[in-house]
Amino acid sequence: MARIERKTLETDIACTLNLDGTGQVRVDSGIGFFDHMLTAFARHGMFDLDLTVKGDLYVDGHHSVEDAGIVLGQAFAQAIGDKRGIRRFGDCFMPMDEALVLAAIDISGRGALYWQMQVPLQMVGQFDSALAKEFFIAFATNAGITLHAVQMAGENAHHILEALFKSVARALREAVEVDSRTAGIVPSTKGAL
Repeated sequence: MARIERKTLETDIACTLNLDGTGQVRVDSGIGFFDHMLTAFARHGMFDLDLTVKGDLYVDGHHSVEDAGIVLGQAFAQAIGDKRGIRRFGDCFMPMDEALVLAAIDISGRGALYWQMQVPLQMVGQFDSALAKEFFIAFATNAGITLHAVQMAGENAHHILEALFKSVARALREAVEVDSRTAGIVPSTKGAL
């Protein structure tokens, strides 16, 4: 479990995360479609998530979305802890109507996003689709995970983004699960991640 609070001149964010949850979600970012994506993320990852974001939406959604990624990434890093006994790797192909997205994750301690997505640049409700990449850069960097996001098919921005958030959630769910065969060992030949 983790609790992170972050306040800047642009945003005020509070996040509580339980990786071993049941998918209970309470999200309020002020951006309806982003709330929808984070709700799908938590439900499909089986994470309990309570996230409130108060941001300068009079400017646009960029600061709110990126800073939410920072805070959620920090919460994941804190909740994962020393990584003993976790599976470490996870992947998921996720269809959403015509869209198909692959997410592959390594909880490596080396935070990076590798983006092979062709999301149409448009507004989906009040959400600028270009912000999805900014969210996942911030999330992966702060969580200390290597994240590959690969779009296999898709035309509709809503469908592509929903497949992306769900596939990342399912891959994370797999990666953070405890593997009883590792007997609490850090899953690395180096002995540390």
